Amino acid sequence: MGGVVRSCVQSILKLVNSVIGMVGLAMIMYSLWLIRSWQRNMGHLSFDHSHHHPIPWFIYSILGLGITLCVITCSGHIAADTANGCCLYSYMVFVFFLLMLEAGVAADIFLNHDWEEDFPDDPTGRFDQFKEFVRSNFDICKWIGLSIVCVQGLSLLLAMILKALGPHQYYDSDDEYVPERVPLLKNAVLPPPYVIGDPVYGSKNDAWNIRINDKTTR
Repeated sequence: MGGVVRSCVQSILKLVNSVIGMVGLAMIMYSLWLIRSWQRNMGHLSFDHSHHHPIPWFIYSILGLGITLCVITCSGHIAADTANGCCLYSYMVFVFFLLMLEAGVAADIFLNHDWEEDFPDDPTGRFDQFKEFVRSNFDICKWIGLSIVCVQGLSLLLAMILKALGPHQYYDSDDEYVPERVPLLKNAVLPPPYVIGDPVYGSKNDAWNIRINDKTTR
């Protein structure tokens, strides 16, 4: 029964973890598109910092966050497949720090009225466009953000459950107790027990009676 529950938890964790990976891939593709647009607007084939152009921190942040989500997804799949304690601990730490980062940013935005001053100026203008898009579609963005946070929290909970269940148990050693062999042992014919000790000799009368019986039979 424990093996069936463990397999179900592993499958659900892989499925939930795949959602995080798809979000990371979407962010990477979006950041690459932003990089291409930025290069086209600047008239360069690559970022050239020798001309002292401002750093497009918003694009780099999206790209770094997407790569981080993909790395977390890979570690989560390894942890779910092996059910190893060390891998599960590492995965839980990654997801926990990611949730703390998201909670910190959300708290700064909702509690600080001047939160825009905490971010540097974006030379690409994409950050301002992103803010306008979120404001115009606040309900949709709110539910998308809550869904992503719930998926991350669910993956953390599943990893904790899988860690509590422990890895698969194998009985390869001859010294281990194997329940499947019990019926065979019960039906086996065991030799009679014997006692090691000094031989027991019969009395002289017994020997005399045996000799008399031999003579009478002859």
